[in-house]
Amino acid sequence: MIPNDVIKAIIDRRSIRKYTKDHIDSDNLHMILEAGRWAPSGLNNQPWSFIVARGAEIKNSLSTLTHYSRIIKQCDLCICVMYDIPNGYNRDKDLMSIGACIQNMLLAAHSLGIGSVWLGEILNRKSEVNALLAVGDDFELMAVIALGCPAQTPRSSRKQLESLILKEV
Repeated sequence: MIPNDVIKAIIDRRSIRKYTKDHIDSDNLHMILEAGRWAPSGLNNQPWSFIVARGAEIKNSLSTLTHYSRIIKQCDLCICVMYDIPNGYNRDKDLMSIGACIQNMLLAAHSLGIGSVWLGEILNRKSEVNALLAVGDDFELMAVIALGCPAQTPRSSRKQLESLILKEV
C-alpha cells in the first residue's frame, strides 16, 4: 500500500527519454520552476539559477555537446540548472541543495504528466555550455533537465531496501 500522493510520485516517477511533439505550456513550466525554487538550501541561500532552452536552434547547439543529443533535440524544452557561485556559501551543501531543487522539478513535472530526464553527461562540457548560453564564470552547469510530453512508459527496478541498509546503531 502506498500511503500518500508524494510517496506515490516518488515511486512512480521515471526518466523519460522519448517525447511527442506536443508542447509544455507556460503555466506548467512556471510550476516546475516554482517547485525547484522551493527546494531547501543552507542558510536559505538558494544557490541556483535556471536557463530555459526552448528554441530549436539553441537545443540543436546544446545537443552537440552531449552523447544524448537525440533526447535534447526531441524534447520540447530543457532547463539548464546553474550553480550561482556568488550566492553559495558551502560548495558541498550548495550542491546537495541543487540536487534537491532538481528532484523537486522532476517530481513536479511527473505530477503534471510531463516527462523528464536529468542529463549529467553534458557536465563534461560545462565551459562550452556556458559559452553557448552566454553566461560567465559566476555560473556553473549542474544539470540539464529535458522535458516533454512522454512517448514512453519505462519500467525500472530498485535494489532491495535491506541491501542498502549498512547497519542500524
